[in-house]
Formats: sequence, structure tokens, C-alpha cells
Amino acid sequence: MLAAVSAVTMLLWNALMPDIFHLTEITFWQAAGLLILARLFFGGFRPHGGWPSHTWRNKLRAKVSDMTPEERDRFFRRMHSHYHHWHPDFSEMDKEPSKKDKTE
Repeated sequence: MLAAVSAVTMLLWNALMPDIFHLTEITFWQAAGLLILARLFFGGFRPHGGWPSHTWRNKLRAKVSDMTPEERDRFFRRMHSHYHHWHPDFSEMDKEPSKKDKTE
């Protein structure tokens, strides 16, 4: 498998990169090394490769599934404000409007 992917990588590199970016052509072994290096940088050596994004999604689904709709809304508001470095005061939004607000 590595040999086939290395050969394809070498052929694609040599067909595209010298003309587009004025880089030199690479050998089969350089292509194999490039693939291994990319795997180390971006995928590690996990069986499915890449970052385990499914793990945090499953944990989030499990946590949210046990919440009431109100708890879920508060949770996502807090998450949104935390990750966007903006901390609005949502407590005012949860209160009923006063008579003054209703007349305006």
C-alpha cells in the first residue's frame, strides 16, 4: 500500500510542483518519506488517522442528551461566550419583561 501511494505521490508531485512552484522533482523514496512525515505531523499512527474528533462529539452528545431544553440552552450560551471571548449577561434575557418594556 505504501509503495502504491508513494508512487502516486511522486508522479503527482513531479507533474505539478516543478511547474507551479518551481520545485525540484522528487524520487520514490523522497515521496515515501514525505508521506510518513505528513502522517506523523497530521495523523499520528492511530488506526483511522487524524485527530479523534468523534470522541469529543460523543462526549458532548452524551452530556447534552441528559439535559432539559433550558439547561441545554444555557450550556450552549456559556460555551459560545467562552470560545468567542465575549461574556454577555444572559441573566437579563431570562427575566420577564417589566411593564415599562411592554408599553414601549
